Amino acid sequence: MKKYLALIITLALFSCEGNKDILLPKANKTIVADVQEHSPIYIFFKVEGKDTIADVNRKNSIVSTNWIFNIDKRLPLRLVVPELIKLQAKKEGSMHKNEAAENFFSYSNDVKKTMAFLPFTKVKYTLAIPKTGVIVYFAKKNKVLVDGVDVKKAELKNYLNQLPNQKSYNINFCIDKNCSYDDYLKILVFSEDLNAFTNKLIEFDRQKHFIY
Repeated sequence: MKKYLALIITLALFSCEGNKDILLPKANKTIVADVQEHSPIYIFFKVEGKDTIADVNRKNSIVSTNWIFNIDKRLPLRLVVPELIKLQAKKEGSMHKNEAAENFFSYSNDVKKTMAFLPFTKVKYTLAIPKTGVIVYFAKKNKVLVDGVDVKKAELKNYLNQLPNQKSYNINFCIDKNCSYDDYLKILVFSEDLNAFTNKLIEFDRQKHFIY
C-alpha cells in the first residue's frame, strides 16, 4: 500500500468522484500516527435542496485491510452514525474479513500539522438513551452534563472520581445526535484521558456510544 501521504493530497484537492472536498476535523493530540495496509472510506457533506446528506463512497475498500474513515467535519452525528453502523456490519459480516484489521477515523493534528488516526473498531453505537447507570452527556457547544448536572469539561474526571463510593457505578458515554462530527472527534480524543479512575467502583465503558 502507498503511504497515507497520497490520501492527504487527495483530500486536499479532490476525491476520485470529482470535485468533492472533505473538510477533516482537527484535534490537538495524536492517538495513532500511522496506519499501514489500509483502504479509504469517504463520507462527504452533500446538500440537496434544503437537506444535508452523508454521501458515502467505499468503492476502494478492501475488507481484509484496515479501513480509514475520512468524514467531513460539518456533518451532524445523526447522519454519520447510521452509516457507520451499516459499514461496520458489512465488514464484520464478510467472509473475507481479517480479524486483525481495524477501523480508524482520520483527522488533523492542528498542533503538529500532521495527519492522525483514532481506532473505533470495537465501538458499538446505540441510537437511544441508556436505561440504567450514570449518564455522561456531551452536548453541543462543549457542554457536559452528568445526570443533568452541568460539569466543566476539564473537571469531568475529578467529578466522576468523587461520586459517593457506597455503590458501584456504570457510566454511560452519551453524545448529542446534533453535534457535528468535528465535535464528536474532539470528544473522542478528550475521552482518551478518562480511561483510568482512582475510584475502583466506577465502570466506564467507552466502547458503547449512545447517540440521541
